[in-house]
Amino acid sequence: MKLYGSQTSPYVRRIRLFLSDTDCEFIKLNILEDADREILAAMNPTLRIPMLADAEQTIFDSGVIYRYLAAKQGEPALSWYQENQLTVINAVNDSLVMLFQCSRSGLDTNEDKLFYNLQRERIATSLFVLEQQAANAEFANWRYPAMALYSLLDWILFRELLELDDYPALLAFVEQNQQQPMVADTDPRLG
Repeated sequence: MKLYGSQTSPYVRRIRLFLSDTDCEFIKLNILEDADREILAAMNPTLRIPMLADAEQTIFDSGVIYRYLAAKQGEPALSWYQENQLTVINAVNDSLVMLFQCSRSGLDTNEDKLFYNLQRERIATSLFVLEQQAANAEFANWRYPAMALYSLLDWILFRELLELDDYPALLAFVEQNQQQPMVADTDPRLG
């Protein structure tokens, strides 16, 4: 198996964390460089990472990759509650990625514009829910939802996207999981 992605992507990182005990080659791509973009375009029409190549099968999207790998490894399916947790994590992640891309494109994401306001609102309401869940130790087991949450939060800290001081349970969660398998090897600061 080969997992294609970047060192800095939180979506790639969550899959790498899940694969910590699996023989899978990591192919690092910089999708903003022409040569790597050509590799991506040849394999994935969505032009997004991660993607997984397993024999003749290529799987797109971290959620689909996780379900593929979980089925292949005989992992129990996530509960609907856990699926909803992932949806909340993904909402924060997607909104922050969009704001990050807008900012890197020279746009002022602090403007009072509908698009930016909707992203900030989604981030705030979702982080509030995740804070409550972390305070209730709902991510105490190092399973895929916890790996996705860790990847998101550490990416926020790495990119300095938000101050997380108002979320002590989320910060404690990051601190408690820094020694998990593959966390050091997948650190976005290495990218």
